[in-house]
Amino acid sequence: MMIRNRCLKGLLLLVVVTGVVAACAPPTPEVVEKEVEVTRQVEVQVTRVVEKEVEVEVEKEVLITPTPQPEKHAKYVFLFVGDGLAVAQRNAAELYVAATARTGDRPEDVDLLMNTFPAQGMNTTYDLTSVIPDSASTATSLATGHKTASGVVGMDASGKQVYENISEVAKANGWKVGIVSSVSIDHATPASFYAHEPSRGNYREIGEALATSDFDYFAGGPLKRPTTSSDKQTELTDLYEMAEDNGFTVAVGKAEFDALKPGVGKVFAVPDYNIGGQALYYTMDRVPENNLSIVDLTRKGIELLDNPDGFFLMVEAGKIDWACHANDAAAAIHDTIAFDNAISEAFEFYRDHPKETLIVVTGDHETGGMTIGFAGTKYSAFFEKIQHQNIAYDEFNAQVAEWREAGNTRFEDTWPVIEEHFGLLFLTADAREELEAKADEGDKAAEMQYGLALSDLELEMLEEGFERSMKGEEERAQDDYQYLLYGSYEPYVVKLTHVLNQKAGISWTSYSHTGVPVQTSAIGVGAEMFNGYYDNTDIHAKMMAIAGFGGSLAMASQ
Repeated sequence: MMIRNRCLKGLLLLVVVTGVVAACAPPTPEVVEKEVEVTRQVEVQVTRVVEKEVEVEVEKEVLITPTPQPEKHAKYVFLFVGDGLAVAQRNAAELYVAATARTGDRPEDVDLLMNTFPAQGMNTTYDLTSVIPDSASTATSLATGHKTASGVVGMDASGKQVYENISEVAKANGWKVGIVSSVSIDHATPASFYAHEPSRGNYREIGEALATSDFDYFAGGPLKRPTTSSDKQTELTDLYEMAEDNGFTVAVGKAEFDALKPGVGKVFAVPDYNIGGQALYYTMDRVPENNLSIVDLTRKGIELLDNPDGFFLMVEAGKIDWACHANDAAAAIHDTIAFDNAISEAFEFYRDHPKETLIVVTGDHETGGMTIGFAGTKYSAFFEKIQHQNIAYDEFNAQVAEWREAGNTRFEDTWPVIEEHFGLLFLTADAREELEAKADEGDKAAEMQYGLALSDLELEMLEEGFERSMKGEEERAQDDYQYLLYGSYEPYVVKLTHVLNQKAGISWTSYSHTGVPVQTSAIGVGAEMFNGYYDNTDIHAKMMAIAGFGGSLAMASQ
C-alpha cells in the first residue's frame, strides 16, 4: 500500500443550506437545467415517502451557491467510490497498518494515500426516501447530480424520467469510458453509471444496457442474470454473447484478462468463477496468482483507456460495504487497503499527467455504523488483534454449514478451527489467571495471548451463537431481539467477528447503512473545489465543471 507522511489537511466549511417547509406542492414539475451565475433563491421539489406508501410533495426554499468554474479543465477523470466507506472505515485501515507495521509507526505517522490528497471534504448522502440511503440512489446522485428514491438507478423517484449521467456525457464528448467494480458489474453502484432502471433488481435489463453499450471498458464480478429474465422465470439470449455481437471482447478469467492489450477495442472482463453475490474474492481470501483484484482491474483499465482525447473511469470497491453489513472489520479493512492500492494506480498516472488529471475518492454512504471505540476497552484500542483473522465471514460460513450438516458437532469441537482462523483462545480460568500474572510482569508474549483469551462472558456469547447456527434457518426464532444480535447473518460467525472486533476496540451500531456524512478526497486539476462540506450531488457538478462538460446545478421549477 502506498503510505505517505501526513500532510496538512484542512476542512473548509463552505455553504450552510437552510430549508423552510411550505405548503404542499402541485404535481411533479418539469425539470429544467440552468447555468447558475450568482447566488439566488430557487424552489426545489423534494419527495418524502411516509407511512402507508403515501407520497407527499413539499416545497423548500434553499440558498444555492453556484458551482465554481475551474481555471483549467481535466481530460482524465477518475472517480473512486468506496461502497460503505466513511471516516471510520478509512481510519480503521490506517490504525491497522500502524498497529501491524514492523517499524512501530504511530497512528499519526501512517496515512492511506487517499487521505494525503490536498483536498479533503465531507458530504451528505441522504436520498428522497430517507436520510439513510441505499447504493442505487446515492450512486445516481454521484453519476447524474440528481436525488432519487432508494432502489432507483439513473432515473427520477417515479422511475419515469431518465437522468443523463457523467459517463454518457463523457462519451458524447469523445472520451473513452470505463466502469469497474469488485462486486457484480450489474450491481447498483456501477449500474448507475451506465443504466437507467426504476429498480436496482432489474438485473437482466441492466445487463442488457451493458451488453449494448458503446462504453469502452467494463470489468467486475459476473452478471447476475446472463441467461434469464430478472425474475429467473424466462430463458433469454446469453448477455455475454450479446456483448460480443456488439463488438466487445469478453475476457473470462485472469489469463485472458492479462492478455488484453491497447487497441483491442471494447472490453468486458469477468472472473472465471462464481462465488457468493457474483463478486471478486475478498482481499484476505484471494489467491493472487489465480484471482483478479480491484488493483488489477484498475491498472488494466488505465492501460486500455489511455488516449490523447481523454477518459472517465469509475472504480467501485463494493465489498467494503458487504463486510460492514456483516460487521466484519478485518474483511472491511483489507478491502479498504486494496482500494487504496487501486487509487495508487491512478495516482501514478496523475504523476505523469498532473496538469490534465483529476482523481476524486468518496463513499456512497456509510455502512454498519462502524466506530473506533468499545465500552469494554474503554480508552484503549488494540488493532493488532485484527491480524489474527485470516478468513472473511462469508468464506467461514461454509465451515459452519459443514458443522451443521454433520449433525453431531459440539461447541468444543470448533475451538481448534476458531483459534486457527480468528486467533481467539479457549482457556480455562486457571490458564487465564496464569497468563494475566505473566502479562502484569511484562511478558509481551503472555500479554498478547491474554488479550486474545476468551472471557466467560465471551464464551457464553459464542456458544449461544453456535447453538443458533446449528439449528438451521428454518428452526431459528425470528424476532427483533434475535435480529439485534445477529442481523440476517450466520449467528456463530457474527459473534466471532463481534468478539474479535470488540477486543480490538471496534464496535458497530447496525447491519444496514447509516446516514452519517462521508469523506471525499481529491487531487489534480480543480481539486480545491472538493474542500469543504457539501452534498453528494455537488460531486457530480464539480466533476462536470472540471471536465469542461458544464457543471450547472440541476433545479426543479414549477
